[in-house]
Order: sequence, then C-alpha cells, then structure tokens
Amino acid sequence: MASQHPVTPGRIVAIGGAEDRTSDLEVLRQVFALAPEGNGEVAVIATASRIPDEVLPDYEAAFSRLGASRVHSLSIRDRRQAADADTVRLLEQSGVIFFTGGDQLRLTNVLGGSAAMKAIRNRQKEGAVVAGTSAGAAAMPGTMIYNGAAADALRKGAVNLTFGLGLVDGMIIDSHFLERGRFTRLMEIGASNPEHLGVGIGEDAAVIIHPHGILEAIGPGHVILIDSRDLASSNIAELSVGEPVAVENMILHALVSGHGFDVEARRYLVADELSAILAEGR
Repeated sequence: MASQHPVTPGRIVAIGGAEDRTSDLEVLRQVFALAPEGNGEVAVIATASRIPDEVLPDYEAAFSRLGASRVHSLSIRDRRQAADADTVRLLEQSGVIFFTGGDQLRLTNVLGGSAAMKAIRNRQKEGAVVAGTSAGAAAMPGTMIYNGAAADALRKGAVNLTFGLGLVDGMIIDSHFLERGRFTRLMEIGASNPEHLGVGIGEDAAVIIHPHGILEAIGPGHVILIDSRDLASSNIAELSVGEPVAVENMILHALVSGHGFDVEARRYLVADELSAILAEGR
C-alpha cells in the first residue's frame, strides 16, 4: 500500500491593523507568499466591516498587484449568506483566506458554527493560509477580546472576553496595540488567565503562527508578548469589580521582524534561532 504524506496545515497570520495596502504591501506580500504552491486564489471576507463596499476594493487591488489569479470579495452579511453553497465553494478553492477589520462580535455572530467557517477551518488544515487584520486578528483565538478601555484596564472586569473563532489556541490577540495604548488590557487578562499568552500587535505589523506554536514577527512594526505563565502573585481573585489589580513577575517581550517566540517553551527566539527552527520544518 502506498504511503500517504501528511498535509501540513496552513499558517495563520494575525495583523495589527492599518497595514499598507497601497505602497510596498510588505505584510500582505508575506501573507500571499504563504499560499500553497499553485493556488493564487484569495478570498477576502469583510463580514466584520460596516463598510464592505469601501474596504473590499482596496484588498482586491492589493492582492491583484501581488499576483493573485482571482480575488473573491465576500461581504457575508448574515448567517444565510454564511451557509450559501457558492460562498462555501469559493472558500474551498482559495489558497488565502483573509478577514478584514471592523467588529469582531459581528464576525463571530455571523460566521460562528456556519458552513463557511467549517470550510475555512478545513482549508487551513489542508494548507491554506488564514489571515486577519484588526478585528479579524482579534477574533482568531478560542477566546477573544471584544471590549475594554485602553487607558486604565488593569482593573478587575475592565476587559470583556467571549468565544472567538477557535483558529488559535493558548493566546489572546489584541490589535492596534501600541498606537492605542492597550498594554493594560492584556495585563488584566494575564492576571486572570495566566496560561494564555497575550499577543499585542502594532499597526502595520503581524505575527505568523507556524505549526507547533512558533511565532514569527513580520512587518515594520512591533509585536508585543505578555507572558503571565510564571506569575508569582496577583490580588485579582480577592477584588471587587473595578478595583485595581496587582501583579508580580509578568514578563514582556518586544519582537521585531524576523524575531520569534516558542509558545510551548516560552522562549524568545532571535533571528538566527528562529531561522534554524523554521528551516527544520518545526
């Protein structure tokens, strides 16, 4: 009996928002480069956006510039459209599936449990790259942020969490991270959920999530990691809602393009270490 080679799952790319769509296209270029060989079709899903007719043409033009053979612009405004057979077919034939920004609750409400979402998960398992920007990035984990003030979120209950799309395990992703001062949002989450790695992505920056939990920063901006797994102490369990949170031994890393992180080992990877690990196919 002939042996079958296992299919390598596609990469997942979370983008911090405001990525360049008209000039060098640095982040989008790297997203497109991750597509399976021979598949240049791109599906852009604007479900999260309130203005899909304005957003979709920008991405269609950008991916066309990068060499896409076809760009399928999918607004998917309701659950009926998320179950549409033609929409599912377009997703099933795409090598890149891209979520735009907007409102992540709209994204999970419309796509959660749908035939379209099942097709997206299957395509990623089969090798397609799945990417999202801003709300499209924040919705990727099994647990997602959907609200919370940036100025002083290090207070019990200041950040709202709900179920996300379940494409990423063990992380909480926040976008526009540096530009909107969202450090305390991930700190509050780290105090209450130390097992989850906080991933804060700056604008025009992104993180590639490789198999086996290897992260790779790309783009001209920063990717900030907030690691609370070895948290020594916190008072959050004793507080009332709204009271200030104390934390001891919360670790922060700032990644730039080409640097990475091993999520399981909780180890920062400088450029040479990351390149060696990726070359091994891990």
